[in-house]
Amino acid sequence: MQPEPEPEPDLHELLRSLRVWDPAVTDLRPFDPERAPAEPLPLFARWLADAAAAGQPEPHTMSLATADADGLPDVRIVMLHGADERGWSFATHAHSRKGGHLAARPYAALAFYWPVLGRQVRVRGRVTAAPPEEARADLQARSTGALAAALTGHQSGVLSSPEELRRASEAAWEKARSAPTTPAPSWTLYHLDPDEVEFFQGDAQRRHVRLRYRREGEGWVRESLWP
Repeated sequence: MQPEPEPEPDLHELLRSLRVWDPAVTDLRPFDPERAPAEPLPLFARWLADAAAAGQPEPHTMSLATADADGLPDVRIVMLHGADERGWSFATHAHSRKGGHLAARPYAALAFYWPVLGRQVRVRGRVTAAPPEEARADLQARSTGALAAALTGHQSGVLSSPEELRRASEAAWEKARSAPTTPAPSWTLYHLDPDEVEFFQGDAQRRHVRLRYRREGEGWVRESLWP
């Protein structure tokens, strides 16, 4: 006999049953914008370290939002590769969908969410491609798996079959293990130079604290926002 199919979940009932910032797993900490640094990067580094120390899984992952040539938006999760005076950095193939978007519209937004602390960070600004030698150094500093994935190539292209992917991946893994300095020519490192960075700290009474850094000239203006 065929097993009985599982009943379809009631989506609305499920959503009503879910909690946000359960006190058993979330530590909503006080945040005083008056004590924040003059620039956003030191605060971001502190909050990222806090999230990692609090046990947030994969705190270095972020949503990356781009738009195509027609202005239609898209978003996906990527990994932060660095953050310094050049901006927040991530990497992808130049021929991928996001690579194409950035070639047409070199502007993007990032969002980090760390529910273990009820915190978000939003970043947006102009994006530029790093020099090829910087992209190569970034890729070679990563794992064998990262290089294998880059060498597999064809990101965002149409896949004809799982077997095609298996063959390409096996060949890429073999190359990555035997020749770890093999270049991936289309692999591109991008820097997002922010003109706006917002820090959000959740509050149990819904009096959330929002601090926005807005670039003005060579410096930053700090502004508190209504939740």
